[in-house]
Amino acid sequence: MRKAKIERKTNETDVSVEIKIDGKGEHEINTSIPFVDHMLSLMAHHGLFDLHLKATGDIEVA
Repeated sequence: MRKAKIERKTNETDVSVEIKIDGKGEHEINTSIPFVDHMLSLMAHHGLFDLHLKATGDIEVA
């Protein structure tokens, strides 16, 4: 089974991603940016890969 999991923490962000290439299109995505959540959900659903993503932190652009 082709899958990967990665986590990254910095002073500004905390990101966790788990992907299963040979999935069923299941997804659980929370980036605090609704448009990004929507687009990643569509990609997972139509691409038939499972994606679990959680990203928190600084989303303001200075």
